[in-house]
Amino acid sequence: MDSTLTYNDLDWHKLWQNARKRKSWTSKSSTDWDKKASSFAKRNSSSLFVDLVLKRIPVTKETTILDCGSGPGTLSLPLATKAKSVTAIDYSKGMLDVLDDRIKERKTNNIKTILGSWEDNWESLQIKKHDICIACRSLSVPNLKKAISKLNDYATHAVFIVDRINPTPFDNDAFEAINRPFRSGPDYIYTINTLYSMDIHPSVEILSLDPETHFDSMETALASYRWMFKDLTQSEELTLTQYIRDNSTTGKKGKIILRRSQPPRWALIWWKKEA
Repeated sequence: MDSTLTYNDLDWHKLWQNARKRKSWTSKSSTDWDKKASSFAKRNSSSLFVDLVLKRIPVTKETTILDCGSGPGTLSLPLATKAKSVTAIDYSKGMLDVLDDRIKERKTNNIKTILGSWEDNWESLQIKKHDICIACRSLSVPNLKKAISKLNDYATHAVFIVDRINPTPFDNDAFEAINRPFRSGPDYIYTINTLYSMDIHPSVEILSLDPETHFDSMETALASYRWMFKDLTQSEELTLTQYIRDNSTTGKKGKIILRRSQPPRWALIWWKKEA
């Protein structure tokens, strides 16, 4: 190894790509998210995670927000009650269909939905600059630096990113239970260092959640855990089911309460735009 190597010699884009290649989980396609849209919306409609994030985003009745990777409106819907307007962009039509339905149900008139991805030309999608840009759990992208640059370019006041901390959102003990290796892939530390390489120096806060996760039924719990893996064999699924049973209790109304050895943790990363 070159003994003269310093931090400035590191290529964080290359390191990000290398870590993505080694991760033991499979990135989901827009079609995958289409199928999960309804259940995802239900599970995230009210959660400690949402409350923790919302409390930290400064919003007034004059604020415009661009929610990048909005999903079914986990943040867009509550933010719209406080902000002037919200633009929600996502590459999953199913997610936006759910969001559009929820907008109609709530008779919300200040959310605009746009079908698009990080790789799309946002100008051609007629996306304008907003006061605040948000990317919440949506930066699993091939080119992190390019995505961050977009967020920075389209924000006039501030950017907020919520990024995963290894092993969140995965349960690495479940991988061990079915005898599969767990490799996290890149988490928030790559984002921090990429920002540093771009001469952006953000604030960072760690958000810790309850290690207990509540599911409506064993099938719901199993469906959530299936999402972590690709091509489970019948034998692996039986082992996974047993793992859930061994690490859970039954609560009121038959709810399954599963306790992880490590609580889910997320990094809230944000910076103000310089004048």
